[in-house]
Amino acid sequence: MTPELTARIVADSRDRVAWMRARSRGITATDVAGLTSERSITRAADAKLGGGPRFGGNAYTDHGRRREPEIAGWVAATHGILPSSALFRAEVEHRHLATPDGIAVDTAGRVQLAEIKTTNKPWRGIPRTYLRQVWWQQHVLGAERTLFVWEEHNDFAPIHDEPRCVWIDRDEREIAKLVGLATSLIDELYRRTTGQQPPTRVMDAVASRREQLRERDAFRALALAD
Repeated sequence: MTPELTARIVADSRDRVAWMRARSRGITATDVAGLTSERSITRAADAKLGGGPRFGGNAYTDHGRRREPEIAGWVAATHGILPSSALFRAEVEHRHLATPDGIAVDTAGRVQLAEIKTTNKPWRGIPRTYLRQVWWQQHVLGAERTLFVWEEHNDFAPIHDEPRCVWIDRDEREIAKLVGLATSLIDELYRRTTGQQPPTRVMDAVASRREQLRERDAFRALALAD
């Protein structure tokens, strides 16, 4: 991993309390998975603030957590993408966060990621919710492509000898959509947590310092409860 990427690590999921706290202060791949339109902003804000239905996991998510280290080992052995538990921030917007399952940097300096899923259903294609998560991770880390890996199981027993995988290339158009929706979500959270309108995002050079201070306050306003 490059020093530049290492400098953008804000937490590690092995320390779950610190990881959850850091995630609550920004917009993650989980948050953007359901962002499909402006109408989805309200639901996402409710969930972020704890007002929506809570999901504490089930037998399927427990199975996924148990299998992920094994699948990550296969990814490392076959594609050279090492497991990662780090939570990264984006280079410019520090409230954009992501925890990819694997990360590698090739000899040309290009970032490649891995995302691991388990499923009890046969897929004809990658579900759009997972594609949005992949595109968001690519945005946050500046990755060129992601190895999407999934293992199908029946009653929690893997069906195939090896997981299936496919490369997903970076899609600037889809990323731009997600960034726009994430900005709307941040603005909605700002309104709810401060009772004020979000600060103007476009200012002239004379007001640049004032903008930095406002952005700092906006970040603090997004320090939501776990």
